[in-house]
Amino acid sequence: MFDINPQVKADLMKPRLELAKQMYEKCLLCPRECEVNRTLSEKGVCKIGSELKYSSANLHYGEEPPISGWRGSGTIFLTGCNLRCNFCQNYPISQLQNGNIVSPEILANHMLRLQKAGAHNINFVTPTHQASAIFESLYLAYCKGLSIPLVYNSSGYESIEMLKLLEGVIDVYMPDSKYGDDKAAKEISNAPDYVVNNRAALKEMFRQVGMLEMDEEGIATKGLLIRHLVLPADYSGTDEVLRFISEEISQDTYISLMSQYFPAWRGSAHHVLNRRLREVEYDAACESLEKYGLHNGWTQPYEESL
Repeated sequence: MFDINPQVKADLMKPRLELAKQMYEKCLLCPRECEVNRTLSEKGVCKIGSELKYSSANLHYGEEPPISGWRGSGTIFLTGCNLRCNFCQNYPISQLQNGNIVSPEILANHMLRLQKAGAHNINFVTPTHQASAIFESLYLAYCKGLSIPLVYNSSGYESIEMLKLLEGVIDVYMPDSKYGDDKAAKEISNAPDYVVNNRAALKEMFRQVGMLEMDEEGIATKGLLIRHLVLPADYSGTDEVLRFISEEISQDTYISLMSQYFPAWRGSAHHVLNRRLREVEYDAACESLEKYGLHNGWTQPYEESL
């Protein structure tokens, strides 16, 4: 079993706590650069102020094999999001802001509870817009003995400045790479600069943690794992996403190529995204994996009923 040294992590985080708090005073946590003062409860695109707000903290078994393992991933769903994906499958949390405001101490205790329950890791889902707020919780958790890897499970729409503040804190980065062109990103997620920022973020994450590493039991301990959801009519620009990863990061990068799209949230009103993915579309995505020599990771068996 792989264990993190909690004292080393706490010592690493302590001088960064104040820097993290200051980032809320003129918020530049993500590429939106809203510049609102979240300490005064001003809210930007993510619709979250300075409070720490989450939806749930439970063992989760539905992540990729090295993340969920057999004991589960200690998954904490943060409320809100810096994207506006009109097909979001977690829209009650991300778009409607369903959740609970908690103190840093309470969230730290949730992490320790999940560790005691056997979680392989602590997995923050959609943490980007609350990264500063979770810093104090993480520091408290490490001071109390948190010793399992930390997973940063995000949309991949990141600020390099914030990522650099997380260097050495995050063990496993698990970002999305959603789009191969900004036209689709603007139309579907209201993020016209998604591609350039996503690519810079992926490179920075890879610089920090490198290739995905697993222990003798196959559980991720460090590294980069990129997710890509294939969309109907190739709105995701899958071939271009995979080309970039292969040529500008590494052919050895671990990829999770997902076929599970369904028209959630406002997707059912979209003229193309109002249907499930077709088998021929997912087959084409798998062919791109092979074409670019991306040989590590996971595909999903296509099922009409998904």
